[in-house]
Amino acid sequence: MLDALVEAFGLGADDTVVDLGCGTGQLSLPLAARVGAVVGVDPEPDMLALARQAALDAAAGNTTWLLGADSDLSALGRLLGERTVGALTAAVAIHFMDRDALFRAVRPLLRPGGGVAVVTNGAPLWLQDAEWSGALRECLERLLGHPVTANCQTDEAGRLLNQEALVRAGFRYTESSVQYDAPLTVDDMVGGVFSALSADRLPSAQGRAAFTAEVRDALGGRDEVTERIRVWLQFGTPD
Repeated sequence: MLDALVEAFGLGADDTVVDLGCGTGQLSLPLAARVGAVVGVDPEPDMLALARQAALDAAAGNTTWLLGADSDLSALGRLLGERTVGALTAAVAIHFMDRDALFRAVRPLLRPGGGVAVVTNGAPLWLQDAEWSGALRECLERLLGHPVTANCQTDEAGRLLNQEALVRAGFRYTESSVQYDAPLTVDDMVGGVFSALSADRLPSAQGRAAFTAEVRDALGGRDEVTERIRVWLQFGTPD
């Protein structure tokens, strides 16, 4: 996936990439090893604290972490001045953003040949076609007290929203996908579930521990399964 992203915009050591909705730096840090600098932007201070610590642990000195949201992109442009960026990435969190306003605002920041990359991981953990996913969904439905069908707009209809907004903003659209298998631990599952919940829906620390134990029991005591991952990359390059 990183190879495809770097190739799409010709990213290299002279480039800065803005990773919007960066979370804990899951995409920012691997990108930092391939470009000159990465600016991770997220509205949650706790996410940024973890990203900053991960960057320190990885000795990634070319990363900067800013508290902000998609609506702050124009302010970031003023901060950069005449500098342009090789790419803006938005991984998973695009459904929280105003796509039309975001894609219009980023155009003046992009260098020639640069662009926007929206990255999604396909079906959420609780909606995958796997036994472990069904067990996780049942635990989540007991926790929330209602059926769980939210797809975080990572399905075909959600990707179409990204495509249409990129085209409306004057971008040339292309897409690709990468599929692979990877280990998924119970802690990964629980973290993925809780990261998708609003703050007011999160259980207490004791409740989180109980939910983790319930998921592990539902998997027959297993702590790790195999996830079939399909990552979609939706590229927008200014015409």
